[in-house]
Amino acid sequence: MTAVDGVLFDIDDTLVETRAAFRVALAAVLDRYAPGVDVDAALVLWRADPGGHYRAYTRGELTFREQRMTRANELHAAVGGPVLDDDAYDAWDALFDDAFAAGWTAHADADPVLARLLDAGVRIGALTNARHAYQSTKLARAGLGERLEVLVGVDTLGFGKPDPRVFLEACRRLGTAPARTAYVGDELDVDAVAARDAGLVGVWLDRPGPRRVPVTDAEVASADVLVIRSLDELPGILDLA
Repeated sequence: MTAVDGVLFDIDDTLVETRAAFRVALAAVLDRYAPGVDVDAALVLWRADPGGHYRAYTRGELTFREQRMTRANELHAAVGGPVLDDDAYDAWDALFDDAFAAGWTAHADADPVLARLLDAGVRIGALTNARHAYQSTKLARAGLGERLEVLVGVDTLGFGKPDPRVFLEACRRLGTAPARTAYVGDELDVDAVAARDAGLVGVWLDRPGPRRVPVTDAEVASADVLVIRSLDELPGILDLA
């Protein structure tokens, strides 16, 4: 067990059920641009982002539009959809974003654990590799926005996780020492391990179901982070039960 004063959360697939929302969005664009394609297979490809374009965006190497348009065209190339030029991409992106936003819901274990942490006097916030305004809207639609004291986005410093500086900035804004702050996220490397390397308590949320990035048992064993399968387990491992 590890006692803490603050907890920072990843948002997508940690607090908000983003995988399901992506499926809704991809179903909408595939229905228009590549009807008959297996949506679940497309979802695996989209979430894996084999070209690493989203992570390039979080490092400040690409704009959001550049990474999203590149990924859209790579998806179309894989499923037989048309090439998207700037104008065609604008229409694609509007359809995708409207459907994506319609699918934003909180994980069932999110609000109860936030309430338990607040009741225990723990300060809570979020650190995300997406834009601040975008994630604020997402949290509000999911009914979680008022729970969080701090939200640090990829645009706060111009780069995101796994850079240790964003973890330290989030702790500074939360008002808690890194060693007394846990970070909870669904990706082992850019969330839990990166938080540990920045001096925080790294917690990997390994939800049941397909992982966005494959992880071996050896990688988990060597990570030196706490592992939970549900947010319901968090208060217990943080000595708050």
